[in-house]
Amino acid sequence: MQQIQNKVILITGGAGFIGSNLCDYLLRYNNKVVCLDNFSTGSRANIKDLLANPNFTLLEGDIRNLADCHNAARGVDYILHQAALGSIPRSINDPITTNEVNVSGFLNMLVAARDAKVKKMVYAASSSTYGDSESLPKEENVIGKPLSPYAITKYVNELYADVFHKTYGLNTIGLRYFNVFGRNQNPNGAYAAAIPKFVMQLMNHQSPVVNGDGTNSRDFTYIDNVIQMNVLALRTEDPAAMNTVYNTAFGDRTTLNDLITSLKRCLTIFDPKIANVEVVYGNTLVGDIPHSLASIEKARERLGYNPQYSLQEGLKDAVKWYWDNLEIRTEESINK
Repeated sequence: MQQIQNKVILITGGAGFIGSNLCDYLLRYNNKVVCLDNFSTGSRANIKDLLANPNFTLLEGDIRNLADCHNAARGVDYILHQAALGSIPRSINDPITTNEVNVSGFLNMLVAARDAKVKKMVYAASSSTYGDSESLPKEENVIGKPLSPYAITKYVNELYADVFHKTYGLNTIGLRYFNVFGRNQNPNGAYAAAIPKFVMQLMNHQSPVVNGDGTNSRDFTYIDNVIQMNVLALRTEDPAAMNTVYNTAFGDRTTLNDLITSLKRCLTIFDPKIANVEVVYGNTLVGDIPHSLASIEKARERLGYNPQYSLQEGLKDAVKWYWDNLEIRTEESINK
């Protein structure tokens, strides 16, 4: 894959899970990276090794503040917009803040990108946009009604991006992320994603809590596949490939029950007792989508996307990272 080199790139939410991985990757290719983050969900630990790099600039600011957005976008070639309040349950509990960040903040970044005359803004869209559509695999042009405030905000992002291209000529690409996992993903808090949360529970010999009966399925997508998609989206100059949205996934689905089995298999290499940890089943979450599977044909055809990491391949790397970096192991596991 050809790389982006010698560019100035703003990454909003650059201290978050996906954003920090993008910062680290792009710095390897002599790009200048500007990270904008207010650390509401991002972590300073994710970027601590980048702070000494002369090509890395940290701006503490909030995308809800238009002045912060203008300041961050000044003089950059591209914007990777990752800043958002994720989590369907969070949006149900607090729809107003989710809307302020994900819609008003997104609009601020579009205005800043337009005014700074950036070449392109690639933004984090979401598979939640498919809503109640039951068709599988999910194809970009077939969506249903949103099932949560979060899903509404991410769909509105796509509508705004389209309008800004048609009205102001701003080039954008939206990447509909499907259940991304990997290094730097926070396992703590009420709105932690499934994989890091399950890993933390298993490492502590605690029963993972699965919502529903475990037969719901997801297209789990390793972080390095997501990095590839972002780079491809930045690189393309084909008018037919821009100002649209792409599924960003591996193109396969796994049930939560099978996911737990795979996690146990990976983790028992470090601690054999994890094999005996039982699973607990809870209630199905409001707004949850039963099954998710992406078609990645559009991304293959227009961008040359070729994901390298299946769930199993990604889990091997991710679990090793979690084991080495998460300070959550029990004394029994540490001293075994």
